[in-house]
Amino acid sequence: MDGFPSSAFKAISDPNRLKIVEMLKGGEVCACKILEEFEFTQPTLSHHMGILIRAGVVSLRKDGKWAYYSLNESVIKSLSDYLRNLL
Repeated sequence: MDGFPSSAFKAISDPNRLKIVEMLKGGEVCACKILEEFEFTQPTLSHHMGILIRAGVVSLRKDGKWAYYSLNESVIKSLSDYLRNLL
């Protein structure tokens, strides 16, 4: 997590990635379900997910050919704590 928390905030600053993060708040989601919510291609989804993963915001679990994504709860908690400490 180079540059944390700025890299995590930068990763979720994109409206599409923020929507993905919101989709993951309920738990693990298959890439196919995420893709259904957007009008972009699988390579574009992979690009967005790569940014979220590199920032530490999202975790990836592969099961055969399927990719499942979930929030990295410790990073989300750290972001929340960081913002709370600003107030």
